[in-house]
Amino acid sequence: MKMPASDSSSCCSSCISLKDRCPRPQGLINLLITKVCLFALLFGVVWSVTGSECLPGGNLFGIVILFICSVLGGKLVGMIQLPTLPPFPPLLGMLLAGLVLRNVPYITAAVYINTHWSAALRNIALSIILTRAGLGLDPSALRRLKAVCVRVAIGPCVVEASIVAVVSHFLLGLPWVWGFILGFVLAAVSPAVVVPSMLLLQREGYGVEKGIPTLLMAAGSFDDILAITGFSTCLGIAFSTGSTWMNILKGLLEVVGGVIAGLILGLFLYCFPSKDQEDLVLRRTLMLLGLSIFSVFLSHVIGFAGAGGLCTLVLAFLAALGWKTDKVPVAAMVGRSWDIFQPLLFGLIGAEITIATLSPSTVGLGLACISIGLVIRLLVTFLLVHFGGFNLKEKLFIAVAWLPKATVQAAIGSKALDMAREEQDETLIKYGSDVLTLAVLAILTTAPIGALGIGLAGPRLLTRQFKVDETEGGATSPSSDGIGQEKDTVTLESKL
Repeated sequence: MKMPASDSSSCCSSCISLKDRCPRPQGLINLLITKVCLFALLFGVVWSVTGSECLPGGNLFGIVILFICSVLGGKLVGMIQLPTLPPFPPLLGMLLAGLVLRNVPYITAAVYINTHWSAALRNIALSIILTRAGLGLDPSALRRLKAVCVRVAIGPCVVEASIVAVVSHFLLGLPWVWGFILGFVLAAVSPAVVVPSMLLLQREGYGVEKGIPTLLMAAGSFDDILAITGFSTCLGIAFSTGSTWMNILKGLLEVVGGVIAGLILGLFLYCFPSKDQEDLVLRRTLMLLGLSIFSVFLSHVIGFAGAGGLCTLVLAFLAALGWKTDKVPVAAMVGRSWDIFQPLLFGLIGAEITIATLSPSTVGLGLACISIGLVIRLLVTFLLVHFGGFNLKEKLFIAVAWLPKATVQAAIGSKALDMAREEQDETLIKYGSDVLTLAVLAILTTAPIGALGIGLAGPRLLTRQFKVDETEGGATSPSSDGIGQEKDTVTLESKL
């Protein structure tokens, strides 16, 4: 039976008028509904493919929950603004999120992460850290700062690693090679804490006249590379079989092999892809990260675990030398990948610690090892910058700024434990657990203390250089208006 044309047209008009009268969600409500729908669709697709893996108790579910909680923990800690104090590093919130997920009774059973997946994700994060370190090396800064930069980069790292090795051998009973593994883990300074703090001080003009922020940022990269090189060498010796001299020889071969492989791959990256290709930055980034991650994983497969990290550092540095100023967008894109893997790295490190199994003596003696190493590091840093043209206050600031530890400890702190688990040796697992425990304790204690120390000591100990404005005639003179405006917009650190 056909409907009359008049009835159908009236029906359509009523539907249109009803649609116009019905309120449609806008703004925040619309955004929330859209995101919930997208998340539900994504979960539905993943569940249809993986099944129980994305449900509570599954490996994929645990990784996603850990990532979300780590991001939220970092945001919450970063929002803490105490009066007259700089903000806390977000990485503390990420680490604590993993620690809570691992040690809350009912949540622990639901948030399960396979140890093999955990080790693989941490190795990827380590590859990204090493790639960023290689890209961030500045040969011109090293030539400009010369002896002071070399002394600050090498001296405190080597001395602290040696002191921690000796103290841990007698207090914790670690073998000498494991003592040096722990020493090099704890000796690296954290770029995640030092670099943002130095950029803040540099922006406000503190220490700029003598180049102190530039010195610390440049020396930080070399300090980390030295610590990772020493750690990789000692790690290769610890897991080698045979005589002591053969183990030492193998460790040296790993260093030489890693450097040679890095030189070859770095030259390859300089030539490929060529500049006439489309999406050059994206292709260079993918090639760089792909070769870095492959180097780290391949070194484990062939039994030369220490060579992968050195290879990654050298290839990134050599590629950056060839790309020159074109490395900046590549470094920015690598930084975006670090934004994803940073919460995973710190969350997974926190999730490795089970509070119930920690020995109070290990924690107490571990804190003693860390404290002794830090005190010696302070003194050595202060003495090494003695002939650098700095006054007493500037020397004190450089010593304080050289304390915080976080990124490198999170990246390599669990590497020895992962290799010990592969060997299935209970004694080695015990040593690896002690190294990881002390790495986490070092992050929890030195990262906030170092960040607060830099924020509080910088404006008090460093000389401030005000910006100058160019006049119409080309001469430069201090502008009182500019100074007043700058004082109004200073950060919490400079308000002190």
